[in-house]
Amino acid sequence: MPSSITRYQQWIEQEIKKQQYGKAPVSLYEPIRYLMGLGGKRLRPMLTMLAYGLYKPDPKNIVRYAVAVEAFHNFTLMHDDIMDKAPLRRGKATVHKKWNVNTAILSGDVMLVKVYEMFLSVESDKLKRILKAFNTCAAEVCEGQQWDMEFETKPTVTEDQYLNMIRLKTAVLLGFSLELGAILAGADEKECRALRQFGTNIGIGFQLKDDLLDAYADPKKFGKQVGGDILSNKKTFLLIKALENAKGKHKTELQQWLQAKKFKKNDKIAAVKSIYDALDIRVLTERKVNQYFRKGFTQLKALQGSPEALQRLNTFTEALIGRQS
Repeated sequence: MPSSITRYQQWIEQEIKKQQYGKAPVSLYEPIRYLMGLGGKRLRPMLTMLAYGLYKPDPKNIVRYAVAVEAFHNFTLMHDDIMDKAPLRRGKATVHKKWNVNTAILSGDVMLVKVYEMFLSVESDKLKRILKAFNTCAAEVCEGQQWDMEFETKPTVTEDQYLNMIRLKTAVLLGFSLELGAILAGADEKECRALRQFGTNIGIGFQLKDDLLDAYADPKKFGKQVGGDILSNKKTFLLIKALENAKGKHKTELQQWLQAKKFKKNDKIAAVKSIYDALDIRVLTERKVNQYFRKGFTQLKALQGSPEALQRLNTFTEALIGRQS
């Protein structure tokens, strides 16, 4: 990994430790520090700094705003974990489990307020533009989460509906992260738009790859149970395409597994994956993943930033694309 990436990561972690968010009551602010301290890839603030670095050589100057994006991301995780009744986040107890649901709701609320506070020191000529872009992104993330919840009880979900949901829930924040770096660096509207589109397309590709890894990853590398989406009948791209393409015995068998109340976990995972294999679902998904990654990198090639910084962003993104967990 290039030394500049390592340096950016160090700056991001230092800034996260420096942020206090608030003092009293401790039970309101400690959950924020706890969640922010759990680590993670720090993908979003890294993209902000890499985008800024395309146009200016001093990305350390904007690390506070990069961390604001990470704080917003963690705010969404705090509330998502409540909605999903998730017991663990990055291998540790979720905030609502470690404290309680009401505290997690309030801590998430104040966390969002603090994100706006972190943006307030942005130069006045850029602040309105940034807040407008952030507000659009934040509302879209909430829309995506709502669609995701509604899809749980919807009998059928189309491919287009699913792709739009993951664009909103996951991808637009990657797009905003890159756009933010470009705005802070004073890039023109064309460059900002290309970076936003690059991040959004890459984000859709990442989520589709997550769907694929959930079914087909090496269990030793994946870090969680392979087949979790299959067990919960989650309407991922793979299941949507299988339901769309299954005929005859494959259709009957798939419906039986989706309706089954009692089953052995490994039996269901193996049976559904066997249907996926028969229908070439893995190939279809890989094709769709690559389609979005190609669209993203086409937009990256059109950018006017420093060649060295463009290569850095390209290398960082390709490393993420190649991950197996």
